[in-house]
Amino acid sequence: MDTRWDGLRAEVRATLDELVSSGRETGVQVAAYLGGVAIVAEQAGLADTTTGRPMTADTPVHAVSTGKGLTATVVHVLAERGRLDYDLPLAAVWPEFARHGKDGITLRHVLTHTAGLPALPADVTPEDFTDWTRMCDLLAGARPLWAPGERLAYHAWTWGWLVGEVVRRVTGAPVSRVLAEEVSGPLGVDRELFLGVPEADLPRLARLEDAGLSALMTWAGANLPHFDAVAPPGVRPDTVIGSRPDVLRADVPSVGTMSARAVARMYAALLGPVDGVRLISAGRMRDVSAPAVRAPEWVFGQESTFGLGYAVDDGSFGTAGSGGSLAFAYPNLGLTVAAVRNRLGAGDGDPMERLRTLVRDRVAEATGHRG
Repeated sequence: MDTRWDGLRAEVRATLDELVSSGRETGVQVAAYLGGVAIVAEQAGLADTTTGRPMTADTPVHAVSTGKGLTATVVHVLAERGRLDYDLPLAAVWPEFARHGKDGITLRHVLTHTAGLPALPADVTPEDFTDWTRMCDLLAGARPLWAPGERLAYHAWTWGWLVGEVVRRVTGAPVSRVLAEEVSGPLGVDRELFLGVPEADLPRLARLEDAGLSALMTWAGANLPHFDAVAPPGVRPDTVIGSRPDVLRADVPSVGTMSARAVARMYAALLGPVDGVRLISAGRMRDVSAPAVRAPEWVFGQESTFGLGYAVDDGSFGTAGSGGSLAFAYPNLGLTVAAVRNRLGAGDGDPMERLRTLVRDRVAEATGHRG
Protein backbone atom coordinates (compact mmCIF):
# COMPACT_ATOMS: atom_id res chain seq x y z
CA MET A 1 0.00 0.00 0.00
CA ASP A 2 1.00 3.61 -0.60
CA THR A 3 3.38 4.64 2.19
CA ARG A 4 1.88 8.17 2.22
CA TRP A 5 -0.99 6.70 4.23
CA ASP A 6 1.11 4.86 6.81
CA GLY A 7 0.18 7.44 9.45
CA LEU A 8 -3.54 7.08 8.76
CA ARG A 9 -3.32 3.30 8.89
CA ALA A 10 -1.45 3.48 12.19
CA GLU A 11 -4.08 5.83 13.61
CA VAL A 12 -6.90 3.51 12.53
CA ARG A 13 -5.04 0.47 13.89
CA ALA A 14 -4.48 2.15 17.26
CA THR A 15 -8.17 3.09 17.46
CA LEU A 16 -9.25 -0.48 16.68
CA ASP A 17 -6.81 -1.95 19.19
CA GLU A 18 -8.15 0.36 21.89
CA LEU A 19 -11.78 -0.46 21.06
CA VAL A 20 -11.07 -4.20 21.27
CA SER A 21 -8.77 -4.15 24.30
CA SER A 22 -11.25 -2.02 26.25
CA GLY A 23 -14.02 -4.53 25.56
CA ARG A 24 -16.14 -2.06 23.60
CA GLU A 25 -15.73 -4.14 20.45
CA THR A 26 -15.21 -7.84 19.78
CA GLY A 27 -14.10 -7.79 16.15
CA VAL A 28 -13.85 -4.85 13.74
CA GLN A 29 -12.77 -4.21 10.14
CA VAL A 30 -12.14 -0.82 8.54
CA ALA A 31 -11.25 -0.26 4.89
CA ALA A 32 -10.87 2.69 2.55
CA TYR A 33 -10.15 3.24 -1.13
CA LEU A 34 -8.85 6.45 -2.68
CA GLY A 35 -8.86 6.92 -6.43
CA GLY A 36 -9.65 3.24 -6.88
CA VAL A 37 -6.70 2.07 -4.76
CA ALA A 38 -6.87 0.56 -1.27
CA ILE A 39 -5.30 2.85 1.34
CA VAL A 40 -6.67 1.29 4.54
CA ALA A 41 -7.43 -2.35 5.35
CA GLU A 42 -7.26 -2.90 9.10
CA GLN A 43 -8.94 -5.37 11.42
CA ALA A 44 -8.71 -6.34 15.06
CA GLY A 45 -10.23 -8.70 17.58
CA LEU A 46 -12.18 -11.92 17.23
CA ALA A 47 -14.71 -13.11 14.69
CA ASP A 48 -16.01 -15.64 17.22
CA THR A 49 -15.39 -15.47 20.96
CA THR A 50 -16.65 -19.04 21.46
CA THR A 51 -13.81 -20.53 19.39
CA GLY A 52 -11.21 -17.76 19.51
CA ARG A 53 -11.30 -17.46 15.71
CA PRO A 54 -9.66 -14.13 14.77
CA MET A 55 -11.30 -11.42 12.72
CA THR A 56 -9.43 -11.44 9.40
CA ALA A 57 -9.67 -9.11 6.43
CA ASP A 58 -11.81 -11.61 4.51
CA THR A 59 -14.22 -12.52 7.33
CA PRO A 60 -17.77 -11.73 6.18
CA VAL A 61 -19.90 -9.89 8.75
CA HIS A 62 -23.68 -9.58 8.65
CA ALA A 63 -24.02 -5.80 8.36
CA VAL A 64 -27.82 -5.42 8.36
CA SER A 65 -29.06 -2.50 6.19
CA THR A 66 -25.59 -1.72 4.89
CA GLY A 67 -26.67 -4.47 2.49
CA LYS A 68 -29.13 -2.12 0.82
CA GLY A 69 -26.14 -0.55 -0.90
CA LEU A 70 -25.34 -3.88 -2.56
CA THR A 71 -28.87 -4.25 -3.91
CA ALA A 72 -28.99 -0.64 -5.11
CA THR A 73 -25.68 -1.16 -6.90
CA VAL A 74 -27.12 -4.17 -8.75
CA VAL A 75 -29.95 -1.94 -10.00
CA HIS A 76 -27.55 0.72 -11.26
CA VAL A 77 -25.34 -1.80 -13.05
CA LEU A 78 -28.41 -3.20 -14.81
CA ALA A 79 -29.55 0.34 -15.66
CA GLU A 80 -26.10 1.05 -17.08
CA ARG A 81 -26.57 -1.97 -19.37
CA GLY A 82 -29.96 -0.68 -20.51
CA ARG A 83 -31.84 -3.50 -18.78
CA LEU A 84 -33.62 -1.34 -16.20
CA ASP A 85 -35.08 2.15 -16.12
CA TYR A 86 -35.69 4.01 -12.86
CA ASP A 87 -39.13 5.12 -14.05
CA LEU A 88 -40.22 1.57 -14.82
CA PRO A 89 -43.59 0.84 -13.15
CA LEU A 90 -43.14 -2.31 -11.09
CA ALA A 91 -46.37 -3.69 -12.55
CA ALA A 92 -44.88 -3.55 -16.05
CA VAL A 93 -42.67 -6.53 -15.22
CA TRP A 94 -44.65 -7.82 -12.20
CA PRO A 95 -48.32 -7.67 -13.29
CA GLU A 96 -49.70 -9.03 -10.01
CA PHE A 97 -48.26 -6.00 -8.24
CA ALA A 98 -50.80 -3.67 -9.89
CA ARG A 99 -53.51 -4.63 -7.39
CA HIS A 100 -55.03 -1.96 -5.12
CA GLY A 101 -53.96 0.92 -7.35
CA LYS A 102 -50.22 0.17 -7.22
CA ASP A 103 -49.78 0.42 -10.99
CA GLY A 104 -48.25 3.91 -10.60
CA ILE A 105 -45.42 2.83 -8.29
CA THR A 106 -42.08 3.00 -10.09
CA LEU A 107 -38.64 1.67 -9.31
CA ARG A 108 -37.63 5.25 -8.50
CA HIS A 109 -40.32 5.42 -5.81
CA VAL A 110 -39.00 2.22 -4.26
CA LEU A 111 -35.34 3.26 -4.40
CA THR A 112 -36.17 6.54 -2.66
CA HIS A 113 -38.42 4.97 0.02
CA THR A 114 -41.48 6.84 -1.28
CA ALA A 115 -43.47 3.86 -2.63
CA GLY A 116 -45.99 3.90 0.23
CA LEU A 117 -45.37 0.23 1.15
CA PRO A 118 -43.13 0.30 4.24
CA ALA A 119 -45.30 -1.93 6.43
CA LEU A 120 -45.41 -5.69 7.03
CA PRO A 121 -48.12 -7.76 8.73
CA ALA A 122 -47.70 -7.80 12.51
CA ASP A 123 -47.40 -11.59 12.59
CA VAL A 124 -44.69 -11.98 9.92
CA THR A 125 -41.95 -14.45 10.92
CA PRO A 126 -38.31 -15.12 10.04
CA GLU A 127 -39.51 -18.31 8.33
CA ASP A 128 -41.63 -16.14 6.04
CA PHE A 129 -38.48 -14.22 5.11
CA THR A 130 -36.93 -17.41 3.73
CA ASP A 131 -39.83 -17.85 1.26
CA TRP A 132 -39.26 -15.42 -1.62
CA THR A 133 -42.59 -16.16 -3.32
CA ARG A 134 -44.55 -15.67 -0.11
CA MET A 135 -42.98 -12.28 0.59
CA CYS A 136 -43.48 -11.05 -2.98
CA ASP A 137 -47.09 -12.27 -3.01
CA LEU A 138 -47.65 -10.45 0.29
CA LEU A 139 -46.40 -7.19 -1.20
CA ALA A 140 -48.27 -7.67 -4.46
CA GLY A 141 -51.47 -7.99 -2.42
CA ALA A 142 -50.72 -5.09 -0.07
CA ARG A 143 -52.59 -1.80 -0.06
CA PRO A 144 -50.33 1.27 -0.14
CA LEU A 145 -50.53 3.58 2.86
CA TRP A 146 -50.48 6.64 0.60
CA ALA A 147 -49.94 7.62 -3.03
CA PRO A 148 -46.46 7.03 -4.47
CA GLY A 149 -44.13 9.96 -3.92
CA GLU A 150 -46.42 11.51 -1.31
CA ARG A 151 -44.37 10.67 1.79
CA LEU A 152 -40.89 9.48 2.75
CA ALA A 153 -40.97 6.33 4.90
CA TYR A 154 -38.00 4.06 5.42
CA HIS A 155 -38.98 0.73 3.86
CA ALA A 156 -36.77 -1.17 6.29
CA TRP A 157 -37.56 -4.71 5.08
CA THR A 158 -40.03 -4.34 2.19
CA TRP A 159 -37.52 -2.36 0.07
CA GLY A 160 -35.47 -5.50 -0.57
CA TRP A 161 -38.24 -7.64 -2.02
CA LEU A 162 -39.67 -4.76 -4.04
CA VAL A 163 -36.30 -4.05 -5.67
CA GLY A 164 -35.22 -7.69 -5.78
CA GLU A 165 -38.35 -8.94 -7.51
CA VAL A 166 -37.94 -6.32 -10.25
CA VAL A 167 -34.37 -7.56 -10.73
CA ARG A 168 -35.58 -11.18 -10.82
CA ARG A 169 -38.36 -10.44 -13.31
CA VAL A 170 -35.98 -8.60 -15.63
CA THR A 171 -33.00 -10.97 -15.44
CA GLY A 172 -34.63 -14.28 -14.55
CA ALA A 173 -32.13 -14.69 -11.71
CA PRO A 174 -32.24 -14.03 -7.94
CA VAL A 175 -30.63 -10.75 -6.95
CA SER A 176 -27.86 -12.55 -5.03
CA ARG A 177 -26.77 -14.27 -8.24
CA VAL A 178 -26.87 -11.02 -10.20
CA LEU A 179 -24.70 -9.43 -7.50
CA ALA A 180 -22.19 -12.27 -7.80
CA GLU A 181 -22.11 -12.23 -11.60
CA GLU A 182 -22.22 -8.49 -12.26
CA VAL A 183 -20.60 -6.88 -9.20
CA SER A 184 -18.69 -9.01 -6.71
CA GLY A 185 -17.34 -11.49 -9.27
CA PRO A 186 -15.77 -8.92 -11.60
CA LEU A 187 -14.31 -7.14 -8.55
CA GLY A 188 -12.81 -10.36 -7.18
CA VAL A 189 -14.76 -10.24 -3.91
CA ASP A 190 -17.40 -12.89 -4.55
CA ARG A 191 -16.52 -14.67 -1.27
CA GLU A 192 -16.82 -11.47 0.77
CA LEU A 193 -19.89 -9.65 -0.57
CA PHE A 194 -23.23 -11.41 -0.19
CA LEU A 195 -26.96 -10.97 -0.16
CA GLY A 196 -28.00 -14.62 0.29
CA VAL A 197 -24.93 -16.36 1.75
CA PRO A 198 -24.02 -19.72 0.17
CA GLU A 199 -24.26 -22.51 2.73
CA ALA A 200 -20.60 -23.40 2.29
CA ASP A 201 -19.62 -19.88 3.40
CA LEU A 202 -21.72 -19.77 6.58
CA PRO A 203 -18.92 -21.14 8.82
CA ARG A 204 -16.67 -18.25 7.72
CA LEU A 205 -19.05 -15.56 9.00
CA ALA A 206 -18.34 -13.58 12.13
CA ARG A 207 -20.51 -14.53 15.08
CA LEU A 208 -22.78 -11.65 16.07
CA GLU A 209 -23.08 -10.43 19.66
CA ASP A 210 -25.65 -8.06 21.10
CA ALA A 211 -24.39 -4.91 22.82
CA GLY A 212 -27.55 -2.91 23.24
CA LEU A 213 -29.17 -3.26 19.81
CA SER A 214 -32.02 -5.49 21.01
CA ALA A 215 -32.78 -3.07 23.84
CA LEU A 216 -32.89 -0.21 21.34
CA MET A 217 -35.32 -2.17 19.15
CA THR A 218 -37.57 -2.78 22.16
CA TRP A 219 -37.45 0.92 23.01
CA ALA A 220 -38.23 1.88 19.40
CA GLY A 221 -41.21 -0.47 19.31
CA ALA A 222 -42.59 1.14 22.47
CA ASN A 223 -41.82 4.77 21.64
CA LEU A 224 -41.89 5.25 17.86
CA PRO A 225 -45.49 4.88 16.70
CA HIS A 226 -44.68 3.40 13.28
CA PHE A 227 -41.61 1.31 14.10
CA ASP A 228 -43.44 -1.98 14.63
CA ALA A 229 -45.27 -1.46 11.34
CA VAL A 230 -42.02 -1.60 9.37
CA ALA A 231 -40.15 -4.00 11.68
CA PRO A 232 -42.70 -6.18 13.51
CA PRO A 233 -41.54 -7.79 16.78
CA GLY A 234 -40.83 -11.17 15.20
CA VAL A 235 -38.43 -9.74 12.61
CA ARG A 236 -36.64 -6.86 14.25
CA PRO A 237 -33.23 -6.33 12.61
CA ASP A 238 -31.03 -7.56 15.45
CA THR A 239 -28.51 -10.28 16.29
CA VAL A 240 -31.23 -12.94 16.60
CA ILE A 241 -32.52 -12.78 13.02
CA GLY A 242 -29.04 -11.87 11.74
CA SER A 243 -27.63 -15.12 13.18
CA ARG A 244 -30.19 -17.53 11.73
CA PRO A 245 -28.60 -19.73 9.04
CA ASP A 246 -31.91 -20.05 7.17
CA VAL A 247 -32.32 -16.27 6.95
CA LEU A 248 -28.65 -15.72 6.08
CA ARG A 249 -28.92 -18.24 3.23
CA ALA A 250 -32.08 -16.61 1.88
CA ASP A 251 -32.26 -13.56 -0.33
CA VAL A 252 -33.47 -10.80 2.00
CA PRO A 253 -32.06 -7.92 -0.06
CA SER A 254 -32.62 -5.15 2.50
CA VAL A 255 -29.72 -6.65 4.46
CA GLY A 256 -26.33 -8.08 3.51
CA THR A 257 -23.17 -9.77 4.68
CA MET A 258 -19.74 -8.42 3.76
CA SER A 259 -16.17 -7.62 4.62
CA ALA A 260 -15.25 -3.96 4.93
CA ARG A 261 -12.63 -4.21 2.19
CA ALA A 262 -15.09 -5.80 -0.25
CA VAL A 263 -17.83 -3.20 0.18
CA ALA A 264 -15.31 -0.33 0.11
CA ARG A 265 -14.03 -1.79 -3.18
CA MET A 266 -17.58 -1.96 -4.56
CA TYR A 267 -18.23 1.71 -3.79
CA ALA A 268 -14.84 2.61 -5.26
CA ALA A 269 -15.91 0.96 -8.52
CA LEU A 270 -19.00 3.19 -8.54
CA LEU A 271 -16.76 6.27 -8.41
CA GLY A 272 -14.25 5.09 -11.02
CA PRO A 273 -12.19 2.17 -12.24
CA VAL A 274 -10.76 -0.35 -9.76
CA ASP A 275 -8.20 -2.63 -11.40
CA GLY A 276 -9.93 -1.96 -14.71
CA VAL A 277 -13.48 -2.56 -13.44
CA ARG A 278 -15.92 0.34 -13.42
CA LEU A 279 -19.50 -0.47 -12.50
CA ILE A 280 -21.30 2.63 -13.83
CA SER A 281 -20.51 5.77 -15.79
CA ALA A 282 -19.51 9.05 -14.18
CA GLY A 283 -22.80 10.60 -15.26
CA ARG A 284 -24.87 7.85 -13.71
CA MET A 285 -22.83 8.01 -10.52
CA ARG A 286 -23.69 11.70 -10.22
CA ASP A 287 -27.36 10.97 -10.84
CA VAL A 288 -27.72 8.13 -8.34
CA SER A 289 -25.80 9.92 -5.59
CA ALA A 290 -27.62 13.26 -5.92
CA PRO A 291 -30.35 14.06 -3.37
CA ALA A 292 -33.64 12.78 -4.81
CA VAL A 293 -35.87 13.30 -1.79
CA ARG A 294 -35.39 15.28 1.40
CA ALA A 295 -38.24 15.28 3.91
CA PRO A 296 -39.28 14.32 7.45
CA GLU A 297 -39.22 10.53 7.55
CA TRP A 298 -42.32 8.62 8.75
CA VAL A 299 -40.70 5.97 10.98
CA PHE A 300 -38.05 7.88 12.90
CA GLY A 301 -39.44 11.41 12.55
CA GLN A 302 -36.18 13.03 11.45
CA GLU A 303 -35.48 14.84 8.21
CA SER A 304 -33.72 12.41 5.89
CA THR A 305 -32.20 12.59 2.43
CA PHE A 306 -32.02 9.75 -0.09
CA GLY A 307 -30.59 9.37 -3.55
CA LEU A 308 -31.48 6.36 -5.68
CA GLY A 309 -31.09 3.61 -3.12
CA TYR A 310 -28.46 5.28 -0.95
CA ALA A 311 -28.62 7.70 1.94
CA VAL A 312 -27.07 11.05 1.02
CA ASP A 313 -25.33 13.09 3.68
CA ASP A 314 -22.44 15.53 4.08
CA GLY A 315 -20.96 15.04 0.61
CA SER A 316 -21.35 11.27 0.74
CA PHE A 317 -23.69 8.54 -0.41
CA GLY A 318 -24.02 5.06 1.01
CA THR A 319 -25.78 2.96 3.60
CA ALA A 320 -25.51 2.13 7.29
CA GLY A 321 -26.91 -0.76 9.28
CA SER A 322 -28.50 -1.22 12.69
CA GLY A 323 -25.79 -1.93 15.23
CA GLY A 324 -23.08 0.15 13.64
CA SER A 325 -21.78 -1.06 10.27
CA LEU A 326 -21.51 1.38 7.36
CA ALA A 327 -20.18 1.95 3.85
CA PHE A 328 -20.02 5.35 2.13
CA ALA A 329 -18.45 7.06 -0.86
CA TYR A 330 -17.28 10.68 -1.09
CA PRO A 331 -17.30 11.57 -4.78
CA ASN A 332 -15.52 14.91 -4.32
CA LEU A 333 -12.66 13.15 -2.54
CA GLY A 334 -12.61 10.02 -4.67
CA LEU A 335 -12.81 8.21 -1.32
CA THR A 336 -14.80 5.26 -0.03
CA VAL A 337 -14.88 4.11 3.61
CA ALA A 338 -16.42 1.01 5.19
CA ALA A 339 -16.51 -0.34 8.73
CA VAL A 340 -18.14 -3.51 10.01
CA ARG A 341 -18.31 -5.01 13.49
CA ASN A 342 -19.79 -8.13 15.03
CA ARG A 343 -20.75 -6.64 18.42
CA LEU A 344 -23.92 -4.82 17.42
CA GLY A 345 -24.24 -1.84 19.68
CA ALA A 346 -26.46 1.12 20.38
CA GLY A 347 -25.96 4.15 22.58
CA ASP A 348 -22.21 3.53 22.54
CA GLY A 349 -21.08 6.74 20.88
CA ASP A 350 -21.10 5.16 17.40
CA PRO A 351 -17.39 4.24 17.11
CA MET A 352 -17.74 3.11 13.48
CA GLU A 353 -19.06 6.53 12.52
CA ARG A 354 -16.11 8.12 14.31
CA LEU A 355 -13.74 5.92 12.31
CA ARG A 356 -15.47 6.95 9.08
CA THR A 357 -15.06 10.61 10.04
CA LEU A 358 -11.41 10.06 10.98
CA VAL A 359 -10.55 8.59 7.59
CA ARG A 360 -12.55 11.23 5.71
CA ASP A 361 -10.95 14.12 7.59
CA ARG A 362 -7.39 12.82 7.23
CA VAL A 363 -7.83 12.31 3.48
CA ALA A 364 -9.45 15.72 3.07
CA GLU A 365 -6.57 17.37 4.95
CA ALA A 366 -3.91 15.54 2.98
CA THR A 367 -5.45 16.21 -0.42
CA GLY A 368 -6.56 19.79 0.23
CA HIS A 369 -10.24 19.01 -0.27
CA ARG A 370 -13.33 19.38 1.80
CA GLY A 371 -15.61 16.30 2.09
